[in-house]
Amino acid sequence: MTTPAPPRSLISWFANQPYLLLSLTSLFWAGNIVLGRFVAGHVPPITLSCVRWIGAFLLMLPFAWTPLRKDWPVIRKHIPLMLLLALTGFAANTALAYAGLQYTQALNGLLIQSSGPLYVALWSLILFGIRLSLVQLLGIVISMTGVFVILLRGDLTALAGIEINKGDAMLAGALLVFGIYSAMMIKRPVTHPMSLIAVTTGFGALMTVPVSLWELNAGRPLILDTVTFLALAYAVIFPSTLAYLFFNRGIALIGPNRAAPFLQLMPVFGSVMAIAFLGETLQLFHLTGYVLVLSGVFIASRR
Repeated sequence: MTTPAPPRSLISWFANQPYLLLSLTSLFWAGNIVLGRFVAGHVPPITLSCVRWIGAFLLMLPFAWTPLRKDWPVIRKHIPLMLLLALTGFAANTALAYAGLQYTQALNGLLIQSSGPLYVALWSLILFGIRLSLVQLLGIVISMTGVFVILLRGDLTALAGIEINKGDAMLAGALLVFGIYSAMMIKRPVTHPMSLIAVTTGFGALMTVPVSLWELNAGRPLILDTVTFLALAYAVIFPSTLAYLFFNRGIALIGPNRAAPFLQLMPVFGSVMAIAFLGETLQLFHLTGYVLVLSGVFIASRR
């Protein structure tokens, strides 16, 4: 007996709920940060990125084949843009993030990721002259205050003495690159969502293959065990395939500047995972920061 497909009305409803789609995106990406830290030493970072995008492309291709054939003439006219989206949203972004997680803890990675809206706003302004509204700016400032409360362990006077290690710097670089992807999404050609995601993941996978081969040849260990296979399965399905489909749809519905503040939900989701799987400690200043982050997201994402 086959399971009946979900009613089209339910799928249509889900596809038009930007706040739900973007919240799930942050949940999946928060899990990806914890995952990247958890498998450090099991899978080299560039290889993890490479396998992630190859797997996502192969997973989506059967569903994307029909719309891709129909949309190919349009996509072919926009190959330079597709390559830019693949580089910034997939290849360079994830390679830098996974490499950074080799040198810093998961909570640091989650908190740095939550500053994503500032990078999106910066590139939206530089590339297209799109300015934040005062309400959006207020929401981002409140959220960032929460991030600083957590990073500085509740002591804001420690800002002058904060030290950034190379892992934190790599994660910030990944966000800078991803901000270009988010801003450029408003210039995407009109295609089926599956066509766009299949082409960009495919190009992104191809870009990471040479670097991954160099990494493995340089002696970085790849441990093939149950942890590795489960981690790769999660990376392919949730933060790659589903999260990018949801994120792209969220941007299409409410725009990059209103969608970006949802990235600041990642520390809230990720802290629970980091505590559960990595033994990291949740303290009172974390909770204070989370209240500020959630308040800022609520303010910034409203019309």
